[in-house]
Amino acid sequence: MNPSADLVNKLWRLCSLLRKDGVTYQQYVTELTYLLFLKMASEQKDESRIPEQYRWGALKSANETEVLQRYRQALIDLGDGTKVADRSIVAIFQNAATVIRTPANLRQLIDAIDGLHWFSDERDAFGDAYEGLLQKMAEETKRGAGQYFTPRVVIQTLVNLMQPAPGEVIQDPAAGTGGFLIAADQYMREQTDDYFELSPKQQAFQLKQAITGIENVPDTFRLLLMNLHLHNIDPDNLDLADTLSPSGSQSRFKNADLILTNPPFGPAGGPPTRDDLTITDRVSSYQLPFVEHCIRALRLGGRAAIVVPDNILFDDGKGKALRQRLMNWCNFHTILRLPVGIFYAQGVKTNVIFFTRAIDEAPLKDTTEAVWIYDMRTGAPAFGKTRPITEADFADFVACFGDNPDGEAPRTAQGEEGRWRCFTREEIAARGDNLDIIWLKDTSGDPEDGLDSPEDIASAIEGHLTLALEEVRALMEELEEPATEPVAAEAEA
Repeated sequence: MNPSADLVNKLWRLCSLLRKDGVTYQQYVTELTYLLFLKMASEQKDESRIPEQYRWGALKSANETEVLQRYRQALIDLGDGTKVADRSIVAIFQNAATVIRTPANLRQLIDAIDGLHWFSDERDAFGDAYEGLLQKMAEETKRGAGQYFTPRVVIQTLVNLMQPAPGEVIQDPAAGTGGFLIAADQYMREQTDDYFELSPKQQAFQLKQAITGIENVPDTFRLLLMNLHLHNIDPDNLDLADTLSPSGSQSRFKNADLILTNPPFGPAGGPPTRDDLTITDRVSSYQLPFVEHCIRALRLGGRAAIVVPDNILFDDGKGKALRQRLMNWCNFHTILRLPVGIFYAQGVKTNVIFFTRAIDEAPLKDTTEAVWIYDMRTGAPAFGKTRPITEADFADFVACFGDNPDGEAPRTAQGEEGRWRCFTREEIAARGDNLDIIWLKDTSGDPEDGLDSPEDIASAIEGHLTLALEEVRALMEELEEPATEPVAAEAEA
């Protein structure tokens, strides 16, 4: 077992100390975030930014009658910008509160963490262990886990295909715990000997400006900041905000070279409040407005890989208008139809869409000449805890996609019996711009038939209900508005 995995398992077992207090897995990981930050600062001899009474040694030496009170006060003061000057510390501890109710439990947790050898390896090993902890949380809390965690193999495959390069601005407008941003940063470090091959000016850009993103959930944002900190990524260009609000249209979230994201699915609790989302401005769900944001946030020539639900490919009304805009302004070159059960509830079917913004900002029409589709879903096994998806499962798609991140590598269709086919813009138009194209016959039965754990079965039911509610919502929105004409190409404001 590698050191990071061993640390993850040891930390995860500590959760049993708090489970009897009714602490959830996410609360447990959030609690560990506070304690691990203090432990890490101690091990790295970097405690000057932390008031002395709240440093790891002070907590460790506090007796059982005062340790919980000292810890509670530490969480309050470390999140107070008038008492702590370091903005990253304040952000991590902003509005922090402990869920631990008994001093004995806190004492056991502190002693157990203190006994682990976190820093016997390189600093990145600690970061990888923390990411492993986040993954463990996602696996144990299947319901809703997709809101903040995308499996590492999916992230790494998309990053490898998109080939982030030093000097580029990388954005995730639904950053979660930072998986895409961290993987992109690591990819660029591997290409440049940890940035040592770059000039000082280029290094400064990579460390301070290259990574940008937005996350809307405070507790997830806290995990994001901690994860970035452990991977030596400056969090100054990460915002706690709603991408679909005016915050998402700030100039620093425009002109991205590469967008990698897995936006939340489902209802947004209300329509976007941004003036620039002209197609999806009244859509009260996440997926359509997030795609429009990505189109608009890319610089001319910028590229994107986005995880989306199936309805993005077939919805009429605003969904159709959005696809037309996408094909007009961008080269929408590839769709990967993902198998079920990877990270969302079993019944929600997902895809990855790949596109590159046109290099001309004049009004355009049909920048997309053809869309290539890879069907990784039909006949696929039932992925889940007992059969996790692996890098090998993506190998054929990666070979078909080619080594050009803009989809311009030579490609060969596999025919009607294969998984990889090309559809011209004219063929798509003849289908009413519906891209929900299926040609393979699935003789293996519904992959959900292979589900056996109560959690996976319940997750599948929830997924189907979620999808049905989304379809009803979209229908109601269409009925409330006049029919939408096909979108004419327009210059971006």
